[in-house]
Amino acid sequence: MEFFIISMLNGLSYGLLLFMLSSGLTLIFSMMGVLNFAHASFYMIGAYFGYTLTSVIGFWPSLIIAPILVGVTGVLFERLSLRKVHKFGHVPELLVTFGLSYIVYELVQLIWGRTAVDFTPPEILRGAAFTLVNHSVNGLQMIWGAAPAEMCKAADASIRLVCTPFPATRGFMMIVALLMLFSLWLLLTKTRIGLVIQAALTHPETVEALGHNVPRVFMLVFGAGTGLAGLAGVIGGSTYVTEPAMAATVGSVIFVVVVVGGMGSLSGAFLASVLIGVIQTFAIAFDYSFVSVAKHMGFNLSDALMNNSVLKLTISQVAPILPYLFLVLILIFRPKGLLGTREG
Repeated sequence: MEFFIISMLNGLSYGLLLFMLSSGLTLIFSMMGVLNFAHASFYMIGAYFGYTLTSVIGFWPSLIIAPILVGVTGVLFERLSLRKVHKFGHVPELLVTFGLSYIVYELVQLIWGRTAVDFTPPEILRGAAFTLVNHSVNGLQMIWGAAPAEMCKAADASIRLVCTPFPATRGFMMIVALLMLFSLWLLLTKTRIGLVIQAALTHPETVEALGHNVPRVFMLVFGAGTGLAGLAGVIGGSTYVTEPAMAATVGSVIFVVVVVGGMGSLSGAFLASVLIGVIQTFAIAFDYSFVSVAKHMGFNLSDALMNNSVLKLTISQVAPILPYLFLVLILIFRPKGLLGTREG
């Protein structure tokens, strides 16, 4: 039981990190129609800015300042580069953001090096948020924080006792992601700013006639979207690893999330992020292949099937391609995505 609970929480935490990333990309696409190929690079910039600022002013101020700096970087990029090619269509936009991703990758290696940096979370987040203690006699018990060492030692060899901690960093990540979802929902549906942003998407001429500067609205939306990626970078970088390859690790997956959830749908991005995070986490945890399952069930397979390299692949080995298989199925059977309103 503790395996299921911890795996589910790990999947949810990873999925919510994907949502923190994809929410900014979804916001940018829904407002501007721009698929920002450099979005994961802003996530990486956030992690490195957070790492550098943490060594100077501490983690908590960095958690606020680093995303702001990333957002300012996004605003400058939109104002000086992206806006100039926006009028030429989607292909120039894709090319300029694709080029920016390579520039950021090289700059990161020049400034911070090619190896991972030691971006450690604050003391309060370094331990366990809680520990699940599974006792074969007393059942399942949850202890806040790290369980005492004596509690995780069985007095009798016949007693099965397992202590499974859940990292505080992942719990903090989940809380921030849920707060981000709630805040974005409030901003877009309950405030004047949100109404102007949504109106600028569908009726830009009318919004401009009412005295609003539509290009400035788009610029601020792009900055906000990249700032959200920067926030995800600070939290994700301190939770997992901060290295030059971190953008490539999640870059393609967040596009899968945006397409699966529905192009421009914030709620769809949330649903797709959670689904992909949970599916991939559970897939990694199961080290079973078709051959091993058939053996366990008592089936007699021929030597050809037993030695087939495809059938010997375990679920954990194919886990990295599962999001892309999910994407293919969505594009075949529901091209507009899970909660999308238009064809992606």
